[in-house]
Amino acid sequence: MNRIESISERALELASSMGSNVRHALPTAGQLLGAGAKLGVLKTGARVAGTFVRRNPAVVAAAVAGAGLLWYAARRRAKQAEQGNGRNREAIEGSARRVEAKRATTPRTKRAGSRSGARTNAGATAKT
Repeated sequence: MNRIESISERALELASSMGSNVRHALPTAGQLLGAGAKLGVLKTGARVAGTFVRRNPAVVAAAVAGAGLLWYAARRRAKQAEQGNGRNREAIEGSARRVEAKRATTPRTKRAGSRSGARTNAGATAKT
């Protein structure tokens, strides 16, 4: 009898440990309720968003385009920062030579019919 009792006790211990493991593995009622509430909020939000998209497609298109532009600008800025073309630019190595400005050496001659004189003479002739 001793051997049969030990087998039955061992089977009982094994069954109780399996039951406790399964009990801890299953979610509690509070967790199930929270998951259901989250699914309900998700479903309602999807319905509202679908209605909004149907009624205002231009607003949604503008929002998507704006988000795309923001993403593109952030990507370009990140690439520029990675390449070092941002605000912390390093000096470019090179050489320079100063060139002095010189005046023209051609002689100035007085023209026979300057523009201002031509206007004055034309105006005087027309009045007479």
